[in-house]
Amino acid sequence: MDCPFSKFNCIWQHALVDSPLNQKSAACISTIDANGFPQSRYVDLKSADENGFIFCTYLDSNKGKEIQHNPKVSLTIWWDHIGMQIRVVGEAKQITKQLATEFWHTRSRDAQLTTTSFNQSQPISFESQLGAKFEQVKQQMQGQEIPKPNNWGGYVINPLSIEFLTFKESRLHLRELYQSRNDQWHKTLLQP
Repeated sequence: MDCPFSKFNCIWQHALVDSPLNQKSAACISTIDANGFPQSRYVDLKSADENGFIFCTYLDSNKGKEIQHNPKVSLTIWWDHIGMQIRVVGEAKQITKQLATEFWHTRSRDAQLTTTSFNQSQPISFESQLGAKFEQVKQQMQGQEIPKPNNWGGYVINPLSIEFLTFKESRLHLRELYQSRNDQWHKTLLQP
């Protein structure tokens, strides 16, 4: 049986070539809020391998709190330019602090400054406060390495299922569903 992670990474590498997307590794993560409603937003997918799919975020953000309350999540990727949709369903758990620090160092300085400057999802009174607060922290950190905040880390999604949908002009889409059972991946073809 072929490995869905190898398949995913081959498709991902193909999607990155001449990609028209500004956010080339954007993926939609869906969580369940305290009222039982799904909440979806885009994150930057960092890696995918046999250990799962990794993205980083504030740990005390809405998504972080929702994952802490209910680790069941889904991840959806839509690469229109190559005609692929990939859906992942699984459980998320926090990555190690060491791995989070490694990902922190791959971020641009502006991304690090933004993360350091703000409390994601918290209210702000005026839009002008965004630029002012960012510039204040930028001046304070000038010439210094920006340390990873304690409330910033990441999650790895351990998938229970991964579905690859290859779009066809004929609408006879190829749907390949991989499901994990007893630590083995089983592939099923689904009707379009």
